Amino acid sequence: MREGSGVEPRIDRGYLVAVIRYGPAGWEYDDWAGIVYPRPEPPGFDRLAHLSRYFGTVEIDATFYRPFSAGVAARWCERVAGEERFRFAAKLWRRFTHERDPYTAAEVASAREALDALHRGGRLGAVLLQFPFSFRREPAAEEWLRDLFRAFRGLPLVLEVRHASWDDPEVLEELFLAGVGVVNVDQPRFRNTLPPRAEVTSKVAYVRVHGRNWRDWFRKGAGRDARYNYLYSARELEPWADRVREMAASSLVPDVYVVTNNHFRGQAVANAKMLEALGSGDSVDAPPELLAHYRDALAPFVRSTPGP
Repeated sequence: MREGSGVEPRIDRGYLVAVIRYGPAGWEYDDWAGIVYPRPEPPGFDRLAHLSRYFGTVEIDATFYRPFSAGVAARWCERVAGEERFRFAAKLWRRFTHERDPYTAAEVASAREALDALHRGGRLGAVLLQFPFSFRREPAAEEWLRDLFRAFRGLPLVLEVRHASWDDPEVLEELFLAGVGVVNVDQPRFRNTLPPRAEVTSKVAYVRVHGRNWRDWFRKGAGRDARYNYLYSARELEPWADRVREMAASSLVPDVYVVTNNHFRGQAVANAKMLEALGSGDSVDAPPELLAHYRDALAPFVRSTPGP
């Protein structure tokens, strides 16, 4: 395993108890040019392959917007073939998380096609069921989740809810019994938002770091870039490094995924590298463009000559 590759083994009493994988959410952002990726990109440059050299995971954002074929999933796997320990996380199609009309078996099959292909190929670490803040705990919502867990049985599911109504030990117990991981979120704090936690309910532990841009989080008309425009300081990330270590020591022996979603202008990539360094207690590698752009934030954590 190459050092600084975004994959950190955790050792306890001489035994491997967990692997921690760090990485950003998504990879196709135009505003990452010259910050995360070279500009201009050389002939044949592959953004996903480039990130896989520095990170242990990348969360697939595209699967949230529509289903993909097994053939596309196979090509994603080919692009990271040189990184044995790399695993994808993938967001479930929004049809199941942001809409409430009854779905069909055909829609489930369509959504599962790429996910099952990634899973068969040994490249799927987690399937993220991301629900909005408006999804509150009530009997109909709980039944919706139980149906989803059955529909996508056999995949490594993790559930992200953001409303404080879900902050109940009974919810964690139900997830444990269903074999579904809970997502621990960092988000702007408002009334009724879930607080930061370090919970583990399955063999896949998950953290999602969204940023703390409270001014734009619920502002009407704020676009995606504005909402996720936030760069964490090291001081803000240190408690999360502690929580990640706590999750890695869980008796459930999880794989831990730490995903940064504050994507605007590559801030997610910078903060993922900072979290990796804070968690491991060692310096890490980072894309040279990233170090040049975020030198003040990254200098204490990144080796002076970064590279794959």
